[in-house]
Amino acid sequence: MNDIDTVKFSNGDQMPVLGLGTWKSSSGGIKQKAKRAIAAAYRLLGLEPRQSFTGDVYSTVRYAIAAGYRHIDCAHVYGNEAKIGRALADSFKAGIVTREQMWITSKLWSDCHDPQDVQPALEETLANLQLEYLDLYLMHWPVAMKKGSTFPMTSEKLISLHDLPILDTWRAMESLVDKGLCRHIGVSNFSIAKLQNLLDDAERPPEMNQVELHPYLQQPSLLDFCHKNNIHLTAYSPLGSSDRPESLKTADDPILLEEPTMAAIAKRHGVTPAQVLLSWAIQRGTVVIPKSFNPERLRQNLASANVVLTAEDMQAIAALDLDYRYVDGAFWQVPGGPYTLENIWDL
Repeated sequence: MNDIDTVKFSNGDQMPVLGLGTWKSSSGGIKQKAKRAIAAAYRLLGLEPRQSFTGDVYSTVRYAIAAGYRHIDCAHVYGNEAKIGRALADSFKAGIVTREQMWITSKLWSDCHDPQDVQPALEETLANLQLEYLDLYLMHWPVAMKKGSTFPMTSEKLISLHDLPILDTWRAMESLVDKGLCRHIGVSNFSIAKLQNLLDDAERPPEMNQVELHPYLQQPSLLDFCHKNNIHLTAYSPLGSSDRPESLKTADDPILLEEPTMAAIAKRHGVTPAQVLLSWAIQRGTVVIPKSFNPERLRQNLASANVVLTAEDMQAIAALDLDYRYVDGAFWQVPGGPYTLENIWDL
C-alpha cells in the first residue's frame, strides 16, 4: 500500500493529495473483459466479488479502498452517490477501513443554491452516502438554477447571480459546518475574482477550490492566489478527460496523454504518462482526483504519488501550457440566459 501525502487544513484535518474521482463512473455495467479483470483484482486483495458483479462504481470504490485509496470525490449530480454509499458502508462493515480514515468530498448542485435548499441537499447526499458528515462540501459551479431543473439548459431554468448571489448560498453552507454536517466547505470552478469576493465577505473563507488543472491548463495565477490565501486546490480532469461526454468534445481537442513531452519524461522514469501527469499535479502542491475503473490503472494512479519529477521535468511541462479547457462551461451559455463564458470565468 502506498503512503500518500496530505494537505493540512487549519484545524489539523489532513486530506490525501490523491483521491478517486467518480465523475462519469457509471452506475451501470461495463465490458465483460473489464468485469473479469476487476473480479480477479478483488480476489487478490482478499475480497469476494458480488455474485451479480458488474464492475460499476460500487465495485470500483470497494476495490479502490482495499487497494489503499483513502479519498473519494463525489457529487450529487453524478447520479451515483447511493452506490458509492453502499461501497463505503460495506468497506466499513468488512473492517477494511474506518470512517475516520476516509476523506469524502461531495458537491452542492446548482439547483439548490437557494439558502433554504442547501441543508436538505446535503442531507440527501449524506443519506445516499450512508454517512453522518462529509469531510468537504463544495459549491459545484458559480451558477444558479431553478429547483429541479435539468439539462438541456434553457434561459428559463437559470437564475442570475444578481437575483441569487453566491454569498447567500455561501452563508447557508457556513451553517452546515456549525451544525456538524460537514467539516470543511469550499467551491469548484471559481475564478480569482469570485474567490476574492468570498474572502472579502465570508465568515468562513473557502478552504478548497476544485478546478480543471493539467499541463494544457496550468492556471499559475490561480495557483499562486490560492496558495497565498490558504485555499487548497484540487485538480479535476488531470489526465485530459478523454472519456468526457461527446457533447463536451471538439474535433481539434489536444490529447494530453499523447503529448510527446509526457511520453519522453515517462520513459526516463520508467512510468506511464498518466503517472507523470499525476506526479506533476502533486508536486505543484495540488490535490488530484483521477478516475478509473481499471484495477491496473487504479494501482498505477495510486503509485504515482511516489514518482518524483526533476526540476528539468517540471520546467519542460511548464512550457506546455495552452490555457485550454476541456470542460469550458459552455453548456451554461444559452440564448437569453444570464451566463457567458466571460462572466463565469471572469475573463
